Amino acid sequence: MWRGSRPQRLTGVRPTEEQSPLSAKSIRTAGPGAVTAVIAMSGVVVSLMQTLVVPIIPKLPQLLDTGPSNASWVITATLLAAAVITPIAGRLGDMYGKRRILIASLLSLIAGSVICAVSDSLVPVIAGRVLQGLATGVIPVGISILRDELPADRVGGAVSLVSATLGVGGAIGLPVAAAIVQYAHWHVLFWLAAGLGAICLALVAALLRESPNQSPGRFDTPGAAGLAAGLVLLLLPVTKGGDWGWTSGTTLGLFAGGLAVMVLWGWYELRAPQPLVDLRVTVRRPVLFTNLASILVGFAMYAMSLTLPQLLQSPEATGYGLGQSTLAAGLALAPGGLIMMALSPVSARITARHGARVSLLIGVAVIGAGYGAGLLLMSEVWQIIVMSMIVSAGVGIAYAAMPALIMGAVPVTETASANGVNALMRSIGTSVSSAVMAAMLANMTMQLGPASVPSEHGFRMTYVVAMLAAALGLLLTLAIPRLRHSTAPQNTVPAPADTPEPARTH
Repeated sequence: MWRGSRPQRLTGVRPTEEQSPLSAKSIRTAGPGAVTAVIAMSGVVVSLMQTLVVPIIPKLPQLLDTGPSNASWVITATLLAAAVITPIAGRLGDMYGKRRILIASLLSLIAGSVICAVSDSLVPVIAGRVLQGLATGVIPVGISILRDELPADRVGGAVSLVSATLGVGGAIGLPVAAAIVQYAHWHVLFWLAAGLGAICLALVAALLRESPNQSPGRFDTPGAAGLAAGLVLLLLPVTKGGDWGWTSGTTLGLFAGGLAVMVLWGWYELRAPQPLVDLRVTVRRPVLFTNLASILVGFAMYAMSLTLPQLLQSPEATGYGLGQSTLAAGLALAPGGLIMMALSPVSARITARHGARVSLLIGVAVIGAGYGAGLLLMSEVWQIIVMSMIVSAGVGIAYAAMPALIMGAVPVTETASANGVNALMRSIGTSVSSAVMAAMLANMTMQLGPASVPSEHGFRMTYVVAMLAAALGLLLTLAIPRLRHSTAPQNTVPAPADTPEPARTH
């Protein structure tokens, strides 16, 4: 698998304390439960950054003394930074130590939060939000630590829990942020983020050891720069196309430039002796179709996060709006986050018994069923809550299954980078969903006095599009090869063939 000049240091067995060069510094100071709790808490705090500023979006132009288009960079900057950093952080963790990258990510979150907390102008707030987005690498790197450190029988449940934090943090963060904005100054949002990041940093430093599984070689700096440039050029018009115009020269030019850069990047990576992303592994059927399905799941998940708050807060005078406050809308969607976390162990048990492919199939099917139910459940707040809980249940099961599929198909020394690419696919899905749903709701409107508001037909069409995304995700999941024998992810190096083999024990 490793194509560099140096031989691979690991075989398929995790090094013992005597074998590992880090043995003097690698004494475990926490049990599996504590390790899982620390990484899960860090994942929740990082994913909170997705919805941290949602309650103040309408007020950002006034708060930062700028125009609405410029203020939208407060959201866009975080999305772009998160998309760029996830595969890069994963590779850095594989090479230089996952605990080190975890600590660096949390330091970035704290620094960005403090900058935002003391700023009242656009540029420093955008800079702080970029630093917050760079902390997103915590989740793929944390999942890889679990694979390295936990006993084999604990890996599946722990990975499922941490993977679900991507959705949990966003769902819980919305009502928390809304309550803070309603009863305190908006800067308190960022002081809270800094405080939570500091707690996570202290716990990681005190309780986690450095992983002995590392991949030798040099970091692929040209590959990282090329990937970052290509992603920015592609995702920037996706997130800003509504402001610039989808057929404008800027939007089309950035799309064309992004595609050209990604083609050149792929050509370079296939020839690099130590690539940032091993594309030969990425195109294996289990990895490829899992990543493609991840884009669709991310799309469907974010559609709910974008449309349901607007529906809940729409004026009752529209005939379909429920007239809820920002805080009430956030509280109505909070149970969905709890459902995601509650069902992650269920997904792990399904994976242990039937395989991660079956878990992903069930999760995607439940997501589609939730949006189908939403077409009938739109007239009462409790109906919206039920619909969001169904979709969240599917997201929780699906998100928990993806890392298991990825880790079952890549060498142990590339776990973090492979999970980083998978997290990138989810980010691409959420970014595309944000653009598509915003465009649909902006173009399907009705007049309410002097204002235009999204119409009931517009909301229903977003559900239909999300259902179609789930259906396509289901087809992609069916294309993932069926394992003859499935267990939790093991600390082994799988064979290089595309056809999966039975999981091997230590």
